[in-house]
Amino acid sequence: MGGPTGARTRPGRGRRPGDRTGPARLRHRPARRPPPSLDTAADDLADLLDGLGVERAVLGGLSMGGYVAMAFARRHPERLAGLVLADTKATTDTDAARANRERVAAAVLERGSVDLLIEERMAENLLAPGTDPELTDAVRKMIAEADPAAVAWAQRAMAARPDSLDELAALEVPAAVIVGELDTVTPLSEARMMAEALSDAELTVIPAVGHLSSLEAPETFNAAVRALLKRVK
Repeated sequence: MGGPTGARTRPGRGRRPGDRTGPARLRHRPARRPPPSLDTAADDLADLLDGLGVERAVLGGLSMGGYVAMAFARRHPERLAGLVLADTKATTDTDAARANRERVAAAVLERGSVDLLIEERMAENLLAPGTDPELTDAVRKMIAEADPAAVAWAQRAMAARPDSLDELAALEVPAAVIVGELDTVTPLSEARMMAEALSDAELTVIPAVGHLSSLEAPETFNAAVRALLKRVK
């Protein structure tokens, strides 16, 4: 989310000096896929902003999107005009959580499908108890349509992410932290840590919703985002 607030940047700004990309390197060594990393997604986003001519933007992310937003804040802090972190966390995974991500990544690649996620009731676990069955079905369908290789990449990238609390503390832009009251994946305690680390954050707790607060309570979610945009200079 967000819009242009400055002049067009130079192409390629999204990559840091020393990144192993570019025609010269590709000519001299076989192409190798980089290990899964949220930094890759953050740099791709910076390149996208370059292509659109956007110098700074209000960036928002929910769940894994929040992890990407924090990676962007770590690598490209000067490009942020504001930040929305929804149903996400700045701390690293526990050893058990990392092991579970690897289990899921290996399983979906071995099977060549994401059936495991449906079998383990991922949709139901992301949503609050008593969620409208139509929304649960829609989330289940989105999960079922996911590419196994993309799921595995995402699981491994999330498992490798660093702690981002120090990076959040260094930011000097307005921020909104949003969390569902019943989010068991990234609970309220994690949201409070992020809000306390940020220098100018407003915390919104949405009652009776789970991890997918933007889908479960879109009007309340959007109101929190609009409130942030009014604070952006």
